[in-house]
Amino acid sequence: MFRPTVVRRRPLLRAAVVGGGAYAAGRARNRRADAEMAQNQRLSELEAQQAAAPQPQQATGGAAGMMDQLSQLAALHDQGALTDDEFAAAKAKLLGG
Repeated sequence: MFRPTVVRRRPLLRAAVVGGGAYAAGRARNRRADAEMAQNQRLSELEAQQAAAPQPQQATGGAAGMMDQLSQLAALHDQGALTDDEFAAAKAKLLGG
């Protein structure tokens, strides 16, 4: 005896399997894309933080450069171009305090 319902179920079952596989593959691809996007965002934030952070003085010329800047500040203060408060603030900023 011929059963036409069995013939119809196979294409439907096949379509369900193929469609389910495609759905799962699409979700996995979206998860990878979301993870990559989040990683790129974190890297961008870290790069922005590093760019905004003050760069430390070089060990070889840092002390001499700092002394030059302090002497320039002192000269400006002696000339009257800087007030006592401005001089103290600039000196504290230069010394990192």
